[in-house]
Amino acid sequence: MNTFLVDTHTHIYVPKFDEDRDAMIQRAIDSNVQHFFLPNIDRPSIPQMLELEAAYPERCHAMMGLHPCSVDGDYMKTLALMEKWFEKRSFCAVGEIGLDYYWDKTHIKEQKEAFRIQSRWAKELDIPIVIHARDSLDDLIQLVGEEKTDNFRGVFHCFGGSLEQAQKIIDLGFLMGIGGVLTFKKAGLDAVVKDIDLKHLVLETDSPYLTPHPYRGKRNESAYIKIIAERLAKVKGISLEEVAKATTANAFELFGIKTPAS
Repeated sequence: MNTFLVDTHTHIYVPKFDEDRDAMIQRAIDSNVQHFFLPNIDRPSIPQMLELEAAYPERCHAMMGLHPCSVDGDYMKTLALMEKWFEKRSFCAVGEIGLDYYWDKTHIKEQKEAFRIQSRWAKELDIPIVIHARDSLDDLIQLVGEEKTDNFRGVFHCFGGSLEQAQKIIDLGFLMGIGGVLTFKKAGLDAVVKDIDLKHLVLETDSPYLTPHPYRGKRNESAYIKIIAERLAKVKGISLEEVAKATTANAFELFGIKTPAS
């Protein structure tokens, strides 16, 4: 395969990779996964993420944002700190931001306000957002619609919705991130993705989470993007190279990557 793959959403800077991070990245490269897009989580995750980016500057691309599960009563102070980071340097996206109704609904109001604030940063900086939508997809589609401007763009990470929801996302001009859930037998995502044009999709692992079959239950890693790509190719009845070419091009256009290593 001449065309390479990219992992548009991976937390390979977290401590779960401390013992074998370099080897894990090499496994990904050996599997033709050449780029890694790093969404931030909270304040403590920033130095870990930036250290990894510095170690692999041609391959790792950092984002800056506050994950909805990290939004608490002190979130405005954290956002102020993150906003200063955008004054110091550039990032490929504002992320990972969004709404999470699965773990805790205590701060839903604050999550929505944090999403709006960070979305406005992205519009001002003319960079995309990366959206976390767990048990909250309809609300986030509505919020994105309310915030929509000509340059407001991004990706709904870990898409697992219906074809109707997918069409709403497409109408907003956003992409969908497809990960390990596509390989889960009972998820039903294959039936939805089959009818979505490749131009609307990017690939992701969300490592160390959402490990694809047949490694489900173990730590996820970026090399497994190839498994997801192979499954997508099978679902759509096309070649792996077609999937790689389209999804990589979508990712580079979204994140503004002009001179990829290969």
